[in-house]
Amino acid sequence: MVTRSVCCKSQVDMTEQTSQAPSLEELIETITELTAYRERLYDDVVGLGKKLRLSQKKIDATIKEHPELTRIDAILTQLKVQRDTQESQT
Repeated sequence: MVTRSVCCKSQVDMTEQTSQAPSLEELIETITELTAYRERLYDDVVGLGKKLRLSQKKIDATIKEHPELTRIDAILTQLKVQRDTQESQT
């Protein structure tokens, strides 16, 4: 029973942490790290396409349809809007 209480308390603490708005510094750091990851992933996809001797048109189509790159782009857009909103409020 005690273990369960601790487990539930941890879950509540984590929920409370995620409901708090991130600081401007956290947003900037996250955007920087996610952008770097996106660039590495993009380079990997292009590099693999070139190794497979795909046409540039096929590589471009693969990048455009890549689910992880698409998701990262959407998240980056959302984070940048949130960052800009916080910057305008300070």
